[in-house]
Amino acid sequence: MSEQNDKLLNRPNLYVEVSNGSQTNKNKENYELEEIRKLVPGNEPVTPMQEINKAYEVCKFGWFHVKLLFVTFFGAIASILVTNTTSYILPIAECDLNMNLEQKGLLTAMPYFGMFVSTIIAGFLIDTFGRIYFLRIGFGGIFLCTLFSASSQTYEMLAAAKLCEGILFATSLAAISTLTSEFCHSTVRDRVMVCQSSYAALTQILSPAMAWGILIQDWRASFFDGRFVLNIWNFYLLAMSLWSLSAFLLYLLLPESPKFLVTQKRYVEARDILIQVYTQNTGKPADTFPFPHIFEKEIKELDSKNVDKGDTNVKLRDKIMAGLKNMKPLFARPLFGYVAFIAFVQFITLGIHNVIRLWFPQLSTIVEHYNFNGNENLCDLLDTYTGTLKAKTAANATSEVCIPHVSGAETYINSIIIGLISLLPYFVSGVVVNKVGKKVLLFVGGLIATASLLGLRWSNSKTMMVAFFSVNIAVTQTMKSLVQVVLIDVVPTAIRALALSLVMLTARMGTLVSNVTFPILLAMGCSIPFYAMASLMAFVVFLTIFLPKKKE
Repeated sequence: MSEQNDKLLNRPNLYVEVSNGSQTNKNKENYELEEIRKLVPGNEPVTPMQEINKAYEVCKFGWFHVKLLFVTFFGAIASILVTNTTSYILPIAECDLNMNLEQKGLLTAMPYFGMFVSTIIAGFLIDTFGRIYFLRIGFGGIFLCTLFSASSQTYEMLAAAKLCEGILFATSLAAISTLTSEFCHSTVRDRVMVCQSSYAALTQILSPAMAWGILIQDWRASFFDGRFVLNIWNFYLLAMSLWSLSAFLLYLLLPESPKFLVTQKRYVEARDILIQVYTQNTGKPADTFPFPHIFEKEIKELDSKNVDKGDTNVKLRDKIMAGLKNMKPLFARPLFGYVAFIAFVQFITLGIHNVIRLWFPQLSTIVEHYNFNGNENLCDLLDTYTGTLKAKTAANATSEVCIPHVSGAETYINSIIIGLISLLPYFVSGVVVNKVGKKVLLFVGGLIATASLLGLRWSNSKTMMVAFFSVNIAVTQTMKSLVQVVLIDVVPTAIRALALSLVMLTARMGTLVSNVTFPILLAMGCSIPFYAMASLMAFVVFLTIFLPKKKE
């Protein structure tokens, strides 16, 4: 099939005008239909989705996709910063917000509480009303909520702001991946999605770099006789809000997904956007688009029905009913089993990834203040720290002046190193994913992640600790992205955003549980959380054998 497609794409003339007027148009339509039918097995009718895929083949990969990835870069970073920023303010805001270890874990998990609340609703609305609208609403809302968190004066105020950020985060993240995947032909989709996923690693570089540049400053502003104070971490959050503002403005420049428009029977809009992609990618004028009569049959059918488009209330009601109807296949066999299985794998993978990623700045700061001496390993230092906290609590030492364990340059530099190392698996997987397959990469990645968790528990130097942190974060991050691509492969377009939302809801439950549980287990004994995570990751290795294959 791929050889046949190549021949079609390399063909110099896609159709020949044999006469003028209506006969020429008819010949063009017939030729276009014949070219698309060559992709369809047997005598099955050509679907609009197959027509779009054929159009994407001639559009190829070009400037439009570069622009799409550029906009997605800002969107991905703004999304990840919703959870990432908390990690860097925990040490420095410890005294300002009067936080203990359990409160730190709860604050870290707060965005995931918000995601848990809104994920399913967001997925349904995205599939019903469109991807691009909720990207704009999501990032505009995140910007406003980040301004609120940047002005926080109490722990409760910051926690509430982070909760709201998480609610809006759910409306944007599922739509990011869905929109990008639906603008790509299957031959390049895996590599484009892996490229987009690498933005998480870039954020791991940019986030500590920005935190290092801001949080080491001694900025403090007091207003209204000290009743409203902006500390340095408030300024840091204020600066981070610019990413979501930029994402909101840039997504105003992108069109809706043609595949979504087709599911809504908005064929003319879908055709116009396909022509737009074609002209931007090839640099050719719109009248050279090889399939100008794409969706012609469907458009004529709609015109013949003479549908009244003036009743907005009916239109809204019809959209909601159609969205509910589209949900039915998701809960039928075998699709529901596939989605549930993938969700369980993502539950463990994302839970472990986010605990290691989000707690690294705090753990690294502890290591900076309790240095390795002799034969001490990481767990010895963490047990010393938690023992000190227990002693302070038992003594009820409220009269002592709170002195935060501020992160030094080592923590930020090590975080940047982790981000740089996290980029490597994306380059490797982007090259070999089409050759060895996603399941093989997931199996090998799971083995490496398990070994790194065990090594982390016994690391006895800062270099070894950073190395194991880097390997684990890089590998689990890549695994998370590959599992997401597996889901996109097996779920049809009409319910893709909803399926992604269901999986991400389950995965965020994993992050929520792990972030709340980690400090509790850490207080019980450092070895417990690390051995538990290693066992769970080993189980994921076993589960990857049974992941569903790509739907042909």
